[in-house]
Amino acid sequence: MSAPHPRLIDVLRETADRLRKGSDYKWSNYGLCNCGHLAQTVTHRSPKEIHEAAMQRAGDWGQQALEYCGETGLEMDHIMTQLLDLGLSRNDIRDIERLSNPKVLRRMEAKPNGVAHYARTDAIAYFEAWADLLEEQLPETLRMAAK
Repeated sequence: MSAPHPRLIDVLRETADRLRKGSDYKWSNYGLCNCGHLAQTVTHRSPKEIHEAAMQRAGDWGQQALEYCGETGLEMDHIMTQLLDLGLSRNDIRDIERLSNPKVLRRMEAKPNGVAHYARTDAIAYFEAWADLLEEQLPETLRMAAK
């Protein structure tokens, strides 16, 4: 799991807030899924731009993160670089897409029937729980500065 950082926490909360306010959400679209929404927040690119960039290479967000090299010149690599520059790991990106990080799921107190990685409400809860978890790990001085 990524190290706690105020910018990452802000991005997770902003993404959850956009989803809560009704931003288009479609898990099967690279620009409107969990990672797509996070990428929108970070890159300020449109869902269409993100989707088109992702379609230049095979694989879902998790696979693309694992195959990322940053040297191809593909737009998806530029997007991925911005996500990784936030402090996210390649595994974090895979986990966001599937809402699967065990620590975040424990923090969410996931429903008995589990978390649906393709459900807007579960994505919102995941982003918020992760932000809360990271915020608790911040040193006290950073926590106070972030508020």
